[in-house]
Amino acid sequence: MMRSLHTAAAGMIGQQFNIDTIANNLSNVNTTGFKRNRADFEDLMYQTVRTAGTPATEQTLVPVGVQVGHGVRAAATQKMFIQGSIQSTGNVSDVAITGEGFFRVQQYDGSFAYTRDGAFKIDGNGQLVTSQGYKVVPEVVLPEGAVRESFNITQDGRVLVQLAGQDDPVLIGQMELVRFINPGGLQAVGQNLLTQSAASGNPIAGIPGFDGMGQLQHRFIENSNVDVAREMVNMITAQRAYEFSSKAIQTSDSMLSTAVNMKR
Repeated sequence: MMRSLHTAAAGMIGQQFNIDTIANNLSNVNTTGFKRNRADFEDLMYQTVRTAGTPATEQTLVPVGVQVGHGVRAAATQKMFIQGSIQSTGNVSDVAITGEGFFRVQQYDGSFAYTRDGAFKIDGNGQLVTSQGYKVVPEVVLPEGAVRESFNITQDGRVLVQLAGQDDPVLIGQMELVRFINPGGLQAVGQNLLTQSAASGNPIAGIPGFDGMGQLQHRFIENSNVDVAREMVNMITAQRAYEFSSKAIQTSDSMLSTAVNMKR
């Protein structure tokens, strides 16, 4: 069979993967704290017919070789940790990060996960949690008698609240952020959560606004960084590349048909 059939098929599979990635980005355009994914590709192995540098004569070498490629495959999907736009909500439990860093939350099994989604909630125990009920670490708990609307988080993570019958707010906690040497190595597990991997390195915790950490914006959320116009252009490009590969298969099939139908 002609090599071009398999090469073009690899191209179609690669562009289907590209479309899948773009579709996921577009579907999360309104997901708080979502970071768009980019599909990276690499060419496959080559068949070397003639190696560059092979002696042509006693005095000369072949300047270039002859190689035939075998298509493409997906090499990686990389999260692009570009700052999303900040939107004011007025909600007392919403917090956005401007700059580098992640919130750390504790899952039900005791393990830690990391998120940029600061659309937190206050549960029945007065504790700051995610939409799934995971506790924010370090814990932030409103004491009894706290005036909910006085709940305030400063840019450096200090948590203040006014107690009933008192005029001055009191400090009830200190929020932290976590960063990684290679955030692209974090493993996405859904629910707006990322988990540590060997590629990401160990978490580095710190106070917001210090040691390279971003700052907090209370009563704001960070929107998805998906650019719809960019994704639509990428989708059109991927669609055309898919069609080109499909056309290469049709052309190869036509050439095979011509060869089969040849008569002496």
